[in-house]
Amino acid sequence: MNTESQIQAIEQKITALISPDPESFLVEVKIRPGNNIKVFIDGDKGISIDKLTQYNRSLYRQIEESGIFYNDDFSLEVSSPGLDEPLKLHRQYIKNIDRFVEILLKDGIKIEGKLTAVSDTEISIEESKGNKKNKELVLHHVPYDDIKTTKIQIKF
Repeated sequence: MNTESQIQAIEQKITALISPDPESFLVEVKIRPGNNIKVFIDGDKGISIDKLTQYNRSLYRQIEESGIFYNDDFSLEVSSPGLDEPLKLHRQYIKNIDRFVEILLKDGIKIEGKLTAVSDTEISIEESKGNKKNKELVLHHVPYDDIKTTKIQIKF
C-alpha cells in the first residue's frame, strides 16, 4: 500500500470517527518517514484535549486492526493544528475571523493584518499602515487562488 492510499484510508477512518460531532473536522493527515502519522483535527469553537485523546485511542486501534502498515509499524499523533501550521480549510478561516494573520501570496508578497471577512472565493484583510498619528487602514480582498499560505499571528 503506497503512502497516498494509506492517507486516504486513515482519512476515511477519522472522518467516520468524528462524524457524530458536527463541530469537529479533519484538517490534514500526514505520514512522515518511519510511518509517523500526524492527524490534525480542529473544531469550529476549538477542540478539547480530551476529545483529541479519545480520537487518538480509537484511531490507533482501528489502524492496528486494519493492517494498513506492515507489522503494525507506525506511530500516531492526533492534535489540533498549532499556530505554526498554516490555515488550509474554509472552516479554519471562518473560525479565525478578527484574528491577525500573515498571508504569503503566490507572487511572494506578504500581507499582515486582521482577518475581517471570509467568503467562498476570498478573504478580507485589514492592514494597518503608518504610525499612530498617520495611521491608515487598507482593506485587501484576497482570492483563495492567490494565497500560498496563511498563518495566525499573535499580537499583544
